[in-house]
Amino acid sequence: MKFSDKLFFMMTALLTGIFAVFGTWMLGSYFQRSIQREIDQEFLENQTFRYLFEVAYRSNEQYGDSYAILRAVDSVVESLSSEETQLFVIGEDETVYYGGSVFEKRAYREVLQAFIRSAGEENTYLCGTRRIGERYYILSVSVEKAAGQRLYLGRCRDVSDIYEDRQGLLNQYRIALVMLLLIGGVCIYLMSRYITRPISQLSRVASRIAAGNMEIRAEYHSKDEIGVLADSFNRMADRLVEQMHTLEEEAKRKELEAKQKEDFTAAFAHELKTPLTSIIGYADMLNSIELAEEERREAYFYIFHQGKRLESLSHKLLELVSMEKAPIERKTVSTRVLEENLRVTMRPIFKERRIRGKITLERCSILGDMELLLSLFYNLLDNAVKAVEEDGFILMKGKRLKDGYEIKVVDNGRGIPEEEIGRITEAFYMVDKSRSRKEGGAGIGMALCQKIITLHNGVLQIESRVGEGTVMRLHFPESQLVPEHKKGAGKRKDRDDQRPDDHLDEGVS
Repeated sequence: MKFSDKLFFMMTALLTGIFAVFGTWMLGSYFQRSIQREIDQEFLENQTFRYLFEVAYRSNEQYGDSYAILRAVDSVVESLSSEETQLFVIGEDETVYYGGSVFEKRAYREVLQAFIRSAGEENTYLCGTRRIGERYYILSVSVEKAAGQRLYLGRCRDVSDIYEDRQGLLNQYRIALVMLLLIGGVCIYLMSRYITRPISQLSRVASRIAAGNMEIRAEYHSKDEIGVLADSFNRMADRLVEQMHTLEEEAKRKELEAKQKEDFTAAFAHELKTPLTSIIGYADMLNSIELAEEERREAYFYIFHQGKRLESLSHKLLELVSMEKAPIERKTVSTRVLEENLRVTMRPIFKERRIRGKITLERCSILGDMELLLSLFYNLLDNAVKAVEEDGFILMKGKRLKDGYEIKVVDNGRGIPEEEIGRITEAFYMVDKSRSRKEGGAGIGMALCQKIITLHNGVLQIESRVGEGTVMRLHFPESQLVPEHKKGAGKRKDRDDQRPDDHLDEGVS
């Protein structure tokens, strides 16, 4: 069954129930008020009957009890009798002093006798409605003591017209209710169709989306609950499309990672093959051929050189793997200590390669791992050294910014082609493979750098032009810096810090 049909039947049943209960209550309340008015009126008239009877009885009591009762009945009946009301006076011994015609019919007699007996010994007045045959009557009885006994002064008035009016109103209400249900049913049916039409539209839109049309959306711009539902449905569809795109991108990323792992394995095998081939070849030569002293030394040198290359490769691979598995221990690292270590280490290298170099780091404290940060900066400087020619220059400068700390490494070396900048942080990737192997590189240094930068929440930006040089710009966020508490901390500068940025000395400044 459709929702509109359910809504129609539920609203019709509810409307029927409400009007039936309300109408029954309203007519019942009206009827009870009418009966109560008649009972109140009957009480007043019965009290009048009793009062007049008592006065007449007292005035004739001197002539005897029976005579006084009869005279009192005659005088009262003359003043109170009417066509609608029948009076009766009955003694305690069931002697009928007046109203014998009322007791002629058995049905009347049984009802009246039962009604009189219900008065009991204590009540002096009793009033109520009774059905006798097909008619309804109001009966009232008051008790009066006379002639040494209890006399029951009663009135019996026909109120069938009130019940007939009630029945007529009920019949009219039933007809009105049927007409109301017919008209209301049509209105409810049309309203249910109108209310559920947006829901049907949403259902059709959902079916089309399920069929693959991801561009369609519900068009319902009202501010009611259906409009909110339509808006939520559209947002859900948008979110679903976003999730699908995310899954597609995730699948592409995993495919790219799989390809990178495949390339990593192939490059690793190739990097192992080259030194192993040299070691095996020279070792076989030493073992099978009688060589001159100079040739043996050359063979020993190549074996040693390639062995050291394999050792360096294994150390870098272990370092790369260990950083991925174990979390780093973060401590406060002073840039002053980093600067001193870097200067001591790079000074002989700069002198040997005849490179003009300068290292200056503005005073600050970084939250990180000292050894990893030194490895990061050593690799960046080592790559710069390998890129520049004799008489070239290298600048490493650190500066405190509003949003963190920036360190840049600048050289005037060979530069990197623009299309290869995005790949130099991949493991085993080398821009100039022949030159890198000649200088002992394996293409892992920048992969290590990127991993260390990521562990320290940093960002690396690379700017380079072929034949002009490269700028490696490293930015640590404010969250990685340790606030300075000592007065004047961070303001002290060396003589080197006070020099212009474009000044480059021979060796390390």
